[in-house]
Amino acid sequence: MTEAPWLTIVGIGEDGVAGLSAAARTALAEAEIVTGATRHLALAGELRGAVEAWPVPFEDGIARLIAHRGRRVVMLASGDPFWFGAGTSVTQHLSPGEWTAHPAPSTFALAAARLGWGLEDCTCLGLHAAPFGRLRPHIARGRRAIVLVRDGAAVGGLAAYLEAAGFGASSLHVLEALGGPRERIRHTTAATMAFDDIAHPVAVGIVFEGAGAVMPQAGLSDDWFAHDGQITKSPIRAVTLAALAPKPGESLWDIGAGSGSIGISWLLAHPSTRAIAFEADPVRAGRIVDNAATLGVDRLVVVEGRAPECLGELPCPDAVFVGGGLSEALLRALWPLVEQGTRIVANAVTLESEALLTQWQAAQGGSLMRIEVAQAVPIGTRRGWRAQFPVVQWAYPA
Repeated sequence: MTEAPWLTIVGIGEDGVAGLSAAARTALAEAEIVTGATRHLALAGELRGAVEAWPVPFEDGIARLIAHRGRRVVMLASGDPFWFGAGTSVTQHLSPGEWTAHPAPSTFALAAARLGWGLEDCTCLGLHAAPFGRLRPHIARGRRAIVLVRDGAAVGGLAAYLEAAGFGASSLHVLEALGGPRERIRHTTAATMAFDDIAHPVAVGIVFEGAGAVMPQAGLSDDWFAHDGQITKSPIRAVTLAALAPKPGESLWDIGAGSGSIGISWLLAHPSTRAIAFEADPVRAGRIVDNAATLGVDRLVVVEGRAPECLGELPCPDAVFVGGGLSEALLRALWPLVEQGTRIVANAVTLESEALLTQWQAAQGGSLMRIEVAQAVPIGTRRGWRAQFPVVQWAYPA
């Protein structure tokens, strides 16, 4: 007979026990131990079992929770514990069958219901501990977002961020303690936000408006990246991304990353992609970090060092791009990854690196392509073509 789950994860709202299902109330009544944030424990009222407040930082409570395995334990969490909640942070350490869960309506659902918005048409983000820059790819005039923030001060920070980005005209709907007796909803704009008494927990509904630059979802121009000239320029970047062919859940090594434009563009392709940028120059490495933050990408890991020496024992990536530091030694270090299914794309500008890729394509196969781009520029009163340096690209497999 399969043993019953020892852990019950209960989502609780601002209406406390009154808003719980019968099954959730039964689990609370029968629990030997009830744990959760102090606020959640207060919402649950009088409890029969032993009470353990969850520590800060959150990760410190996981081992203590698991130490109770075999006892009847209830973990209290906000609303829906599996949507920007604590649920997955805990269950990733457990085996299937060890837990059951009783979610309550999420703050996102409550906010959409109060505002009359279709939740499927809103960007929903948890920004409790994430930078406001994560919003950047989602900002477009007329679009809507619902974001969860840490506290009232964070609402002010969010408003300041939007105004600095040129979207101070955005409507802000400040939604406090939704679903409970303290519920309050107020409306303002990012430019005029002056509330200084915002109660926790708080969500903000946003309708983006303003004259700021809207970030394209693909084909970012070079102006979006801070760089010193070491950048895979926009037309070549588009061809390179097509060769790399990012897919959901895949990982990339961006070697000789320069400005980080390839790794960042890879991450913008899908929210589940991952990337590591390797850059030997410390100034450029810092610039990559800044570019990623500006463009709302906080999943880019930047490693300061020269490949292949800095590659270490990292997990095998799905794709590798070599934009700088191309050498025979680097290609030989990367080649064993091909047997594990890794795709390799390398760009060359110099005659020496072009010759190296030509030799490798002749010996190993793959595709070899010469990319030439020219732009129309004024010549006196007329126009002519100004050619960029041609780029030779080797992609394996073809």
